[in-house]
Amino acid sequence: MKSRSELREIMMKVLYQVFLLEESKIEFNLNTLIKEQLEVENEFVDSIVYGVIEKKEELFEKANRYLSSWPMNRLNKVDQAIICIGIYELQYTKTPSAVAINEAIELSKKYSDEKVTKIINAVLDEIYHEEEK
Repeated sequence: MKSRSELREIMMKVLYQVFLLEESKIEFNLNTLIKEQLEVENEFVDSIVYGVIEKKEELFEKANRYLSSWPMNRLNKVDQAIICIGIYELQYTKTPSAVAINEAIELSKKYSDEKVTKIINAVLDEIYHEEEK
């Protein structure tokens, strides 16, 4: 069985593919994309991937409020996926905020450069503090 961290990495890969396919206007089947990455069905993965796709516009808008000089559309698709997962977990799941932020930062350390990791940390921290108010 995969850990939640491993499942988040799978979610990031699926969302990366979705964002690329959407941008290229190529049709896809989301269930097929998930199954290519994950042998067995997983409610955690399904709920977050489907949720991020459903709320993508809202998640991008929220991130852009804190990405003043570097909006979402300038970030690569991997970083977009990581930020979206982080924001979605902060706002729509029962995942503890510290866990959601830390998991996004760990994914970013693995797949992004240090500057982007700092940006992702700052955005998620701002959103977390906004939610606390």
